[in-house]
Amino acid sequence: MASFIKRKGRWTARVRKTGYPETTQTFPNKASALQWSQRVECEPEKFLTVQVTADHQLVTLGDIIRRYGDEVTPTKKGRDKERYRLRVLQRSHLSGVSLSELKPHHITRFREDRLKEVSAGTVLKDLGLLSAVINTGTTEWGLGNVLRTNPVSLISKPKTPRPRDRRLEAGELEKLLSACTSPNPWFRLVVLFAIETGMRRGEILSLTWENVHLGKRYVHLPETKNGDSRDVPLSPQALELLGELPRNIRSDQLVFPLHFEALKSAWRRACTRASITNLRFHDLRHEATSGFFEKGLNVMEVAAITGHKDLRMLQRYTHLRAEDLARKLGARAV
Repeated sequence: MASFIKRKGRWTARVRKTGYPETTQTFPNKASALQWSQRVECEPEKFLTVQVTADHQLVTLGDIIRRYGDEVTPTKKGRDKERYRLRVLQRSHLSGVSLSELKPHHITRFREDRLKEVSAGTVLKDLGLLSAVINTGTTEWGLGNVLRTNPVSLISKPKTPRPRDRRLEAGELEKLLSACTSPNPWFRLVVLFAIETGMRRGEILSLTWENVHLGKRYVHLPETKNGDSRDVPLSPQALELLGELPRNIRSDQLVFPLHFEALKSAWRRACTRASITNLRFHDLRHEATSGFFEKGLNVMEVAAITGHKDLRMLQRYTHLRAEDLARKLGARAV
């Protein structure tokens, strides 16, 4: 950004550009000052000396991750999940690497270590967040002169996994609910509510009583993952569940006062106790959505409930069981 000051008949141009020190130069007329400033802004590497301070040299990736968590993450809807991913980054070897020495092989090591622990899809999300942290530091916090290229962009990424199609098998729901013996009484209720409504985990955990309309049999979600609001109709079971909860509370209070990480831990323990493998909480949304189709709702009706903007996304939720379809075909033949 350039500014100009006229003093004693001469013009001084001052140029400020992220990643470079402020510089000034004086000219006999404004036209010359303007021309010089434009050239500097377009090609700073030819006119400005990159200034890397001793402090910048000591900045570690962990420092940037912490600042990102303090300043950027709180502004996001998915802040709880992002904080969890940031802690994963902080606990890794990357945290102690100085930004000036960060290289692709550091990122590669992180990728390989994570792939031993979690799925490729999770690693892709971790790398995406790491890239965003680095980009924010270099473009918005004046560290572009310390690290000119984001090393995350230089490594190969795990292949995008196929969309999950995991559904509850016969008897698994009963086993899961029997295993919901967490000391937190809200956990079992959250599981039941997810199966009945198909709502996302974040939507359930952020639901407040002011947005629950029992008389009209729906809950209002003022802000969802895709940025729009949505009204979710309540089944008789969901309505009964909410109706039995205490109501002598503030309207802005959470319906299910359960933290994201508490839910995650309780879910893991319940699946272990029930001897259920490869089942994630988000699979309950998949189960509920598939159930909407099995009850005879059409694509537009299901999209209105689940909030899917791209109707093609619903194709992966319509995994109607072959045996159910066979029974329908048999009924028609008769």
